[in-house]
Parts: sequence; structure tokens; C-alpha cells
Amino acid sequence: MSTSEYFCLEFGRITCVFNVERLRALHALAAHGSVALAASALHVTPSGVSQQLAKLERETGHQLLEQHGRGVRLTAAGHVLAKHASEILSRMSEARSDLEGLSEEILGPLRIGSISTVLRAVVPGALSALHRRHPRLEVTLREGEAEETIPALVRRDLDLAVLESWDRRPAQLPAEVSYRRLCTDTADVALPEQHRLAHRSTVALHELADTPWVSWASDTACHEWLVQTLRSQGFEPRVTCNVAGYPTQLELVAANLAGALVPRLARDSVPAGVAIVRTRPVLQRQVLALWRTDSERPAIRACVDALAAVTEQQTLVAPHDQQ
Repeated sequence: MSTSEYFCLEFGRITCVFNVERLRALHALAAHGSVALAASALHVTPSGVSQQLAKLERETGHQLLEQHGRGVRLTAAGHVLAKHASEILSRMSEARSDLEGLSEEILGPLRIGSISTVLRAVVPGALSALHRRHPRLEVTLREGEAEETIPALVRRDLDLAVLESWDRRPAQLPAEVSYRRLCTDTADVALPEQHRLAHRSTVALHELADTPWVSWASDTACHEWLVQTLRSQGFEPRVTCNVAGYPTQLELVAANLAGALVPRLARDSVPAGVAIVRTRPVLQRQVLALWRTDSERPAIRACVDALAAVTEQQTLVAPHDQQ
């Protein structure tokens, strides 16, 4: 964006004209908490952000920043203007979305963050179909859980986030986002074939109180969901392995080291030595696609449609066929 773009704000009888790029720098500082992180989010140098903020202070006639330890923080005036900056950027984003909606061609950048299971099972097919239909759409993709992608979406670092929301641990969705449910996915228990209950078609979770478990890292929502789910069945789970990625978890199950709770979308293949058993109660999650309501545009709608189409094909596979 050119630094010659300006926005007018009226405060009573006073009209103020602000440089949009400087407002963007202030908004980034308020969102990220430091000049260095703001610069990283804006893909500029820290000195560039500092220069923009210094010019903004001169334009407003107010001190917007003050020293705080080795860094800076917003003053009262800085917080007031940062709030307006957020609203201005939101209105500009809405305007762009409305203008893009007038064009039939879908193009430009689209930044997506997705959980690993959907990234592996759904996203490649969806993006391939999207590229065939809209070759001028420039997609960038990164893996991440909801605790990473939702804040990035709110900060406008992402345009679209694909995440999970478990029935027993629903995702907390901010007021400024819209979403579409892509599918309902079920998790079953993966047990070593040597396990005493591996021959069963269904197992009550409380029957697995003596089973060691493999889970995700202890600071993730996936780990918290597993622990909360098993605690609700009357026992404290003994987690012996913390590993990211269901394929690796299934290999540990095959090695007779632990049991795991694995969603069906994550089971494109099951290694020898693993028995997949349905659980009682049934464990389900919603797979959601999220975007900022004020930034909805044709590219986002086209991508969500592509994700939904591939997800529908994946979930048509019968549970027994996925074992």
C-alpha cells in the first residue's frame, strides 16, 4: 500500500487526516505488543515501524507511545487512536471485499491456516481444484492449531482458518468471525492388537483406565481434549507419549506402547498391529472454516466451497472402511 493513502476522521468539529500506513503500524503494535513483532507482521523493518509511529505522533500532536522496560507501550491517546485504526482497517477491508464481489474473476493472495488432519486429507485436493478453476489465485498455506490460527485470523495475518471444535471442548470463536461447518468427524480408539479389548467392536472408555496413552504436546487443545474426555469417564489418563501428528501416534500404538484417540479423517492409513475400536460415548468434532466477517470476498467463498466438496467426499467413506 502506498504511503500517500489517507483517511479522514471527525472528532466533533475537528477533522483529522491520517496516513493509512501509519495507522496500520499503530494497529499492528497494539495487536502484537512490540515494535519487532509488529514489523514482522507487516513485513517491514522495526526502524520502519518506529518511523511511521513517530510521524503519526507529529501528525496527531499526541504522544502515542511511552517507554516500558526495554520496549514501548501505548499511552491513553495511543489506545484511543488504535481503536479507531482497527475500525478504519476493518471498513477498508469491507470496501475491498464489496468491490471484489463486483468482479467475476477470482484472483490475488489467499492466506490459509489449517489443522494437520485437514491439511493432510482435504486441503491438497481442494487447492488443486481451486487452482484449476482460478489459476490467478495465489494461495499460501501454513499448518497450525486453533490457538494459533484464530488470533492470526483476527489480526488479519490469515484470510481463512480451518480448525476443529470438539463436542466436549468447543472452540471459542471471536465475535468478528463467520464460519461454515465442513463436516462432523468421529474419533475412535486405536489399540495395539495385543490389547485385551482390541477384539471388541465397541469399548466403553472407562474400561481403558489402565491403558497408557499417546497424546499431543501438553500445551495444546488436542491434549486438553483427550485429558478432559478421559477424566469425564472417571479416571486420570496416564499419558506416556506426547507426539504431534496422528500417523506417528498410530505407529506408537502399533509398537504396543500406548492407545490413542484418532479422528477418522486422520486415518488415511492404519499400520499393521493396530485395532480401531468404536467408543462409548461417541466422540465427535466439528471441522470449521473461519474468516473475518468484514473480509469475506469471492476468493474466500470459492476456497470454502472447494474444502466443503472434498470433505464431503472424504466423509462418505464408511467407518468400517477406514479401519
